Amino acid sequence: MQIAILSQTGSDIALISRNLSPHHCQGVPTAADLPALSAQLLIIDLATAGQQLTALLQRAHEQAIPVLLLVADQPNELAILTALRREHASWHLLDAEFKPLQRHAINARVRLLLRLAYPDYQDIPVQQIGDYLFEPATYRVRHGEHSVALTSKEFALALLLFRHLGRPLSRAYLQESIWGPESEDALPTRTIDTHIARLRSKLQLKPEHGFRLATVYGYGYQLEQLVDGQSAVAPQ
Repeated sequence: MQIAILSQTGSDIALISRNLSPHHCQGVPTAADLPALSAQLLIIDLATAGQQLTALLQRAHEQAIPVLLLVADQPNELAILTALRREHASWHLLDAEFKPLQRHAINARVRLLLRLAYPDYQDIPVQQIGDYLFEPATYRVRHGEHSVALTSKEFALALLLFRHLGRPLSRAYLQESIWGPESEDALPTRTIDTHIARLRSKLQLKPEHGFRLATVYGYGYQLEQLVDGQSAVAPQ
């Protein structure tokens, strides 16, 4: 599903994007950027929408696009939310989540809105990349007869590496994508290395099994698929 996030808060966009994988989330800073997107769900920060909120909701209502509002616990935004709920009392595709955002609450509200809006929607679909089957609902990865349980961070990191097979990914990119931009100063330096080592072991990402999860010295990491000991995907 394509999800547009109207917000100027980078940490909120990062949290939502990380926790709504495998949906394709795109952050947009202004309401003027939304018409160019073909989103199946809108996540709108009240503070960012400003005076454009009424027009955005009207268009979403007309097109039957579900909307999740992000609301700060402040008198003016609470008053706006109360008025919207009264005005759109019969619109079942409008919901709200209060800030600071909690990932489990965001996930639950988005899943509910998508199920209401799209009867054929498959909740948290399984993804297959090569011979690996990723199950977001359980954080499990299946490979042949093996089924491996991962933590949420390990799962997100593995999926990110497989989606960028053959491409070197910087430590900064991995850190921001998995732990968020706010982790820059708080994340221990060995955390990424520890998670990489665990994935090598748990998913058997070694040359004898057709993969190599290599260190790109001074930069980051790269997952390669091997054929006869050679990389099968050229870096881009």
